[in-house]
Amino acid sequence: MEELLKPYIRYLKAERNLSSYTIRNYRGDLCHFGRYLETEEGIGPLEVDRQSFRRYLARLREADTASASVSRKMSTIHTFYRFLVREGVLERDPLMGVTSPRRERRLPQILGKDQLTALIEAADSDVPQGLRDRAILELMYASGLRLAEVVGLDVAGVDLGEQLARVRGKGNKERIVLIGRPATEALQRYLREGRPKLARAGETALFINRDGKRLSGRSVQKTVRKHALMAGLDQRVFPHLLRHSFATHMLDGGAELRVVQELLGHASANTTQIYTHVTEEQQRRVYTQAFYNQVRLKAREKEEETSREDEDAHTANQRP
Repeated sequence: MEELLKPYIRYLKAERNLSSYTIRNYRGDLCHFGRYLETEEGIGPLEVDRQSFRRYLARLREADTASASVSRKMSTIHTFYRFLVREGVLERDPLMGVTSPRRERRLPQILGKDQLTALIEAADSDVPQGLRDRAILELMYASGLRLAEVVGLDVAGVDLGEQLARVRGKGNKERIVLIGRPATEALQRYLREGRPKLARAGETALFINRDGKRLSGRSVQKTVRKHALMAGLDQRVFPHLLRHSFATHMLDGGAELRVVQELLGHASANTTQIYTHVTEEQQRRVYTQAFYNQVRLKAREKEEETSREDEDAHTANQRP
């Protein structure tokens, strides 16, 4: 598998312009599949057929692998074998006809506006790292950026005068995102008071770690989690939750689906469509809660009215 992976990884980098994070996932999925073939089937990757592939999928399900992960692994493996056919390593795709399992539809989690305010305000510090963390949180919610897009930002890619940022998303596609006033102010302060104390000479990255180099994605994950705990949030909070919240709150505020799609960098409106379902679900919950509150209020009023009538009747009976 390792020998077959070398030209495939070069293809992913040179022709498909995939990020290092995505390429690492591709490699991991294919190495996992290769180990299964070797240890369980006793064959190499060029000897695979539909039956052995289906047994691999069955093993994943036996291990309670999430359907989304199974679908991702299937997509990765299918793409790999199509590449081998294209390069003439194989005459035909041995996995043709094996379809992905139907993915269960789950609505993305979001944070409420009060929760987001608490999360962001938890990063209230005058030290350089604190100013950086506040700027990251403000920017991620203001612009709906992916984790890789945040850490990939350079100072030159941000125009605070126009409140815009130029980011590179999936497939190395460039897009322009908007930066709101709170994020702009947080970035201005970070660039003025925080970054100069962190960055090494010649470093172009916007967000810097304590060694003066570009901040890693893992560090941003830890930053989000740390301030979520400081804010007293009881649910698992991760960077992509801010992106989900940005999209949902934009639609709640009346933004058009097409606009949100462009800001998020989605290739298809179908991907963005999921956030409209989150908004609808929220509206249903609010309506249902209001309905039951009204029912309870009427029941309480009825009880109070009955109690008063009983009291009046008791008082009348006590009169001589």
